[in-house]
Amino acid sequence: MPSVDDSIQFVKGIGPKKAKLLEKLHIRTLRDALETYPRDYEDRTHITPIAEIDMEDKYAVRAVVGTEPKVNRIRKGLTLVKCTIYDETGTLNVTYFNNPYAAAQLRVGQEYVFYGKVQGYGRGRTMFSPQSEKVAPDADHPGRIVPVYPLTAGLTQRDLERVTAAALDTLTGEWPDPLPELLRAKYRLPDAVDALSAIHRPKTKDDMAQARRRMVFEELFLLCCGLQQLKERRKADSGIVFTSNGLDSFFEALPFTPTGAQRRAIMEIAADCASGRPMNRLVQGDVGSGKTVVAAGLCALAAQNGWQAAFMAPTEILAAQHAETLAPMLDKLGISCTLLTGSMTAAQKRAALAAIETGAAQVVVGTHALIQQGVQFHRLGAVIADEQHRFGVAQRAALSAKGGSPHVLVMSATPIPRTLALIMYGDLDVSVLDEIPPGRSPVETYAVGENMRKRITAFIDKQVGLGGQAYVVCPLIEDSENAETKLKSAEQHAKDLQKLLPHRRVAVLHGRMKNAEKDQIMRDFAAQKYDILVATTVIEVGVDVPNANLMVVEDADRFGLSQLHQLRGRVGRGTRQSYCVFFGADKGQVARERLRILCRTGDGFEVARADLAQRGPGDFFGQRQHGLPALHVADLAADLALMQNAREEAEALLAADPTLAGYPILLDRVQRMFAEQNDEAFN
Repeated sequence: MPSVDDSIQFVKGIGPKKAKLLEKLHIRTLRDALETYPRDYEDRTHITPIAEIDMEDKYAVRAVVGTEPKVNRIRKGLTLVKCTIYDETGTLNVTYFNNPYAAAQLRVGQEYVFYGKVQGYGRGRTMFSPQSEKVAPDADHPGRIVPVYPLTAGLTQRDLERVTAAALDTLTGEWPDPLPELLRAKYRLPDAVDALSAIHRPKTKDDMAQARRRMVFEELFLLCCGLQQLKERRKADSGIVFTSNGLDSFFEALPFTPTGAQRRAIMEIAADCASGRPMNRLVQGDVGSGKTVVAAGLCALAAQNGWQAAFMAPTEILAAQHAETLAPMLDKLGISCTLLTGSMTAAQKRAALAAIETGAAQVVVGTHALIQQGVQFHRLGAVIADEQHRFGVAQRAALSAKGGSPHVLVMSATPIPRTLALIMYGDLDVSVLDEIPPGRSPVETYAVGENMRKRITAFIDKQVGLGGQAYVVCPLIEDSENAETKLKSAEQHAKDLQKLLPHRRVAVLHGRMKNAEKDQIMRDFAAQKYDILVATTVIEVGVDVPNANLMVVEDADRFGLSQLHQLRGRVGRGTRQSYCVFFGADKGQVARERLRILCRTGDGFEVARADLAQRGPGDFFGQRQHGLPALHVADLAADLALMQNAREEAEALLAADPTLAGYPILLDRVQRMFAEQNDEAFN
């Protein structure tokens, strides 16, 4: 009897070669295959008569092969296979590109269900490269709902279907179900066996919907259980106690009056640090909301209590900028601030390392250099990670390990609706900076089409002539080989702009450059040695250039709204009136409506809600910002209600059984889920 832990290479039609390819999809055993869910489904149950095909779209048709498939060699490496199919209502052309095998399976006079995209009209209607399945003579309902799995080069959907079919054969009624029976009953969820069968081989749309609902709840419940365990374990640790006696002097030393949100976040941090438990807090705020001041408050608390604070930034230039911002604030309180980066000279590094080890450096600002082996802190009490999605959980842990359970503050400039943040950052407490400091004028935002190209180029020239500087952001580094995309590339666009504006100084910046080169270009731009910086989204999180007052984004329809909002946040940091121009308003109604949201509001939280609703979590989060296990089924936009239920149930269960001792199957699944992230708390 096959076991769910058997290797997939023994499945008929797979073998060692395809097993290697399946490993790229993290499928090694039949269990892995069961837990690799379809990314989509094709509904082939709705059969359309050929005569009723009235628009270009995907269709399922039940038809007979009318002519022998004929192979045409167009040129070397390209073959077309053509035939016609018919039903009682009409005929349809079928064409396969470079797939003589699929066409060779077709027999004249045999009936099949064909599924594929139809293009053209009238006699020219053609279905391109359809999937086909032979219809049995007695089949009343030949169509089926077909799962569509993620693939890699060299694998086909048929390969994945073979593997999942073999895996489904191992399922028995004894399959361990991680969801407690009471929860399944409460939320009317199918058991694990029925759900797995239906998610891979749904017979009806309702089967598919019920199975998905069960899998979504399970995934979110496992996630919330793991996060709750992490949170409870950290609360059980004893932490360094900071008194907040010096906070009044910190507020007095600031060169401005902090916003209510900043003051509230600092007081929340102070309460955490006085609790006797290690703080684990996320501060999230819109662009320009003043997160650095909140970080400075924690640095001051640590130093005034005789401890060191480490502030880790994702790039050297950002680290230097933070050091320049923090030093004057802290200096008024007699607190020293030291910078440590990889590009410092050997002598500078030796001096910095010595100051860190002796404790003379009370606040240390740096990059990943802070977590290298040679860095020894005298008495590390607080750790701050800026733009925390760029640091993995393991990197934060490595920095924390340099002290004895220090307080940890992570910061993110990507606004997330609070309900969502509480769940996705479930192992952290959350502070929200929802006020913008006074004095920052809103950025005037416009969405335009190509018909405005000359006027925008003239506007760039005008703003530079008035003493400002401009960013121009492109989606590509260099021209794509796929000419159909016609997207602007940074390198070519920089050359074009230099030709159009030969009297202006144009620089280009992108992710393939070495870090030192990128940092130098940004420093030169900040020093006004360039007028226009053409870049990719590498500048999304970058140095503060108060003199830059114009942001132009090419092909803005290709970016997420939250990402566009982050790019807009690069300007509006100085006294000049600032502007943002998004090209792409002529790319259809959807693109136009999306860009209008940005023209209508400058509130990052409102933008984030719209982005989440329109694009879903994949684009919303971009990289796995939260550093937590990947979600394979759940959709953070569509499944918010289920997510809230899962969170409440996880909290209730963990309150009654903190170690999950009474739920060994659930505990095993939680540990497996978090082990993928190498989270030390579960290893």
